[in-house]
Amino acid sequence: MSEHAELISRIEEQERRLRLPRFDNDDAWRLGCLIADLAQDRGAAVTIGIHRAGQRLFHRALPGTSPDNDAWLERKCRVVERYGASSFLVGARFRAKGAGFEESSRLDPDRYAAHGGAFPLHVTGTGVIGAVAVSGLPQAEDHGLVVEALERYLAATA
Repeated sequence: MSEHAELISRIEEQERRLRLPRFDNDDAWRLGCLIADLAQDRGAAVTIGIHRAGQRLFHRALPGTSPDNDAWLERKCRVVERYGASSFLVGARFRAKGAGFEESSRLDPDRYAAHGGAFPLHVTGTGVIGAVAVSGLPQAEDHGLVVEALERYLAATA
């Protein structure tokens, strides 16, 4: 299996597994605070955003971040909204085809970024309702932080 195929398979499995039974404003607050706590414990300078149905439910910029991180959050979340998949998965799928997202998607790169860090909020029985995103680390680490937080969140709410 190629490197791209392995990454795609792993992210697809994460998206199948990390589905929420429900998600409201209070859930966004708890998940966002969990991500912030994990990042602070690691000394990671990240900005965190959670959107549902076009509404920002959570935003936190940790020390060491800048307005650029906010722009990255928005661009990555637009990819989740458009494709219904994590920004890391979308980018990996384009790379597996030998194409860069920026060149091949025909989308404005100032508005869309298929870089890791935005993950779909998939509610079982409903579908993708929004996105949770992190910006500030290398893309695989942004993605990994969100996945770890969702795993912990789901374990705590089970």
